[in-house]
Amino acid sequence: MDVTVCFSVESVELFFRGSCSVRSIMEHVQEHELSLEQTQRYCVERPIYNEELLQGQLHRRERTPQTLRQKIAHSCRCSSKKAKSHLYSCLPILNWLPRYPVKEYLLGDIISGISTGVMQLPQGLAYALLAAVPPVFGLYSSFYPVFLYTFFGTSKHISIGTFAVISMMVGGVAVRQVPDEMISVGYNSTNVTDSHEYFDARNTKRVQVAVTLAFLSGIIQLCLGLLRFGFVAIYLTEPLVRGFTTAAAVHVFTSQLKYLLGIKTSRYSGPLSVVYSIAAVLSKITTTNIAALIVGLTCIVLLLIGKEINLRFKKKLPVPIPMEIIVVIIGTGVSAGMNLSESYRVDVVGNIPQGLRAPAVPDIQLIPAIFVDAIAIAIVGFSMAVSMAKIFALKHGYTIDGNQELIALGICNSVGSFFQSFSVTCSMSRSLVQESTGGKTQIAGALSSVMVLLVIVAIGYLFEPLPQTVLAAIVMVNLKGMFKQFGDVAHFWRTSKIELAIWVVAFVASLFLGLDYGLLTAVAFAMITVIYRTQRPQYRILGRIPDTDIYCDVEEYEEVKEYPGIKIFQANASLYFANSESYTSALKKKTGVDPCAVLAAKRKAQKRHAREIKKANALRKKAVLKLVNSSTNDVEASVKHEIANDELPVNGRFASADASAQDMSPDEQEHFVDPKPNIHSLILDFAPVNFVDSVGAKTLKSIIKEYKEVGVCVCIASCSGPVMSELTRLNFFDNAVTRESLFHSIHDAVLACQGKDRSTSQADFDL
Repeated sequence: MDVTVCFSVESVELFFRGSCSVRSIMEHVQEHELSLEQTQRYCVERPIYNEELLQGQLHRRERTPQTLRQKIAHSCRCSSKKAKSHLYSCLPILNWLPRYPVKEYLLGDIISGISTGVMQLPQGLAYALLAAVPPVFGLYSSFYPVFLYTFFGTSKHISIGTFAVISMMVGGVAVRQVPDEMISVGYNSTNVTDSHEYFDARNTKRVQVAVTLAFLSGIIQLCLGLLRFGFVAIYLTEPLVRGFTTAAAVHVFTSQLKYLLGIKTSRYSGPLSVVYSIAAVLSKITTTNIAALIVGLTCIVLLLIGKEINLRFKKKLPVPIPMEIIVVIIGTGVSAGMNLSESYRVDVVGNIPQGLRAPAVPDIQLIPAIFVDAIAIAIVGFSMAVSMAKIFALKHGYTIDGNQELIALGICNSVGSFFQSFSVTCSMSRSLVQESTGGKTQIAGALSSVMVLLVIVAIGYLFEPLPQTVLAAIVMVNLKGMFKQFGDVAHFWRTSKIELAIWVVAFVASLFLGLDYGLLTAVAFAMITVIYRTQRPQYRILGRIPDTDIYCDVEEYEEVKEYPGIKIFQANASLYFANSESYTSALKKKTGVDPCAVLAAKRKAQKRHAREIKKANALRKKAVLKLVNSSTNDVEASVKHEIANDELPVNGRFASADASAQDMSPDEQEHFVDPKPNIHSLILDFAPVNFVDSVGAKTLKSIIKEYKEVGVCVCIASCSGPVMSELTRLNFFDNAVTRESLFHSIHDAVLACQGKDRSTSQADFDL
């Protein structure tokens, strides 16, 4: 008796190396056999289900649709439980503050709040320059919105306040509405440049624009939140946002060059503003203030060193080194001690009024001119905030409410605008600091706003000698993370060319068209890519893995085999007006059966056959007439002569017919007999189909009709319930197309087609 023992490659290697005994090898084989026995299997015996049979065995639940009046009455119905739920939803602080664990969270929130506040102060001053408003308004924007978010926000870790991208967008609108070349009434044109009163008037008008923009963007966010439109952020995909923010970083960097170099240039906005800004800086590069440049470069070096230390020794440092506030303090001290403003004409922050301003109503008349910009700022601001909030929520195991985040940002911007703050959102750098230094709840953000309040009320005037080049250095160094996003090009090149195209379009459009038009262009292009993907899906022919009911792409796996006479076609997209033609073309190409071509060849063969029969009949009639008219004496010779020269039938065929057959082209010879396709059944896999519109339904009906004319039965498999409802609503089913042609799975359809083909073959055999 022969016994065959199979060992794995690893077991044989171990055996020959002498590191494993025969006993261990046998144990290895036994474990392998045991694992095979423990492989889970299932066996189901059931009828072949088509949709008609399946629906006949199921009983639908009875549902009574509510009228509009009933829906309104239900939504307006109020109870104590429902009122409490709405109150807690609108004011999340009522939910978490009563359960705040003081001993566990308070110390971490205090340390995090102080660290974030120390970072918030210089960034507020610096980003105000980006927004084209005096620095003190950056402090206002770092207090009011941050404090309000504590009550209405759902994220425990993000830091609301000034952000470079949003500040840049605000500054672009302010400069467009109030350009540097504006000459106010009552000022002499020859003295405008040197007039402090003129600059004060210009700044006042720009503040009005920025404040009104914050109010309008806040109202838009608030309305979107109340209408549950939090999903709008999904249209700003990650490649789009990263390309947009990278272009914004270039805008920000170029806008800060004049402050770093200490030169006087106009600020530009709109298309090609980057080009104009760089050209203006280069045209006045010879007027560079050396003192301002030295101070700025020194600050950049110190900030880069501080960030590198914080990064390298992140685990060892209890809190990050606050290099930004250190640079601000050093810069302010050096400027005050050396009197840089007077001695070296270095531009400084200037007047910082002490205390808070009285609330004022924004200028409503500006709304029509800035409405589109407000929409862009509202959506970008929300997208930034909710993306960071989701990251931290996933990391720390809690959930956020996107609609409530919209409401919170809307309240922060709209209410803050009455207190002279411009548009704000989440800052990525400050949020990372707030989370990494031990922040647990929104208390950390509230403490950071209190620190800014102390500066506004008590010691803000101490920062008046602060050189603007120091603020420019802070802004530039904070762009380091955004500039690293240029590495996305290589990443998306390897992973997805379409996402790379979105990134490049967002970057280029935002860089040269401006942030507002660039964003609209990028969103439109992203929508086009979605349409492109649905218009050009992947089409596949499926086959069966032997001894299973699993079907895969026949071109991808060697083991997958097709059933003889059956083609299974799959497209990974929905069927609608944009891709219906490509669906039909791909179906004909992949299956190798074009019903129109088959019918045309069939008609051509039939016409050829009819012509040959007609010609043969004419020759037969001619031969008979000649036989009748021949003389009686030469009957035999005449008959032989006519057979040789006038093509009488030989063995039932005429020589002219044979000659004409020889004159036919190969294609005509191939289709002389009625052509038939090499398949009898076609199965359309509808598992990836999400919806079908009226054009798609007509296309599907046309496919079934055309293939039926050439003897191919078309079935639909794995059609989902919603798609089935859409087909019913579109009057897809009739006498020609019934639910019996729809099957629950591909395997059901295959077995049904095989059974139908066997029945047809048996019937033909009996005949």
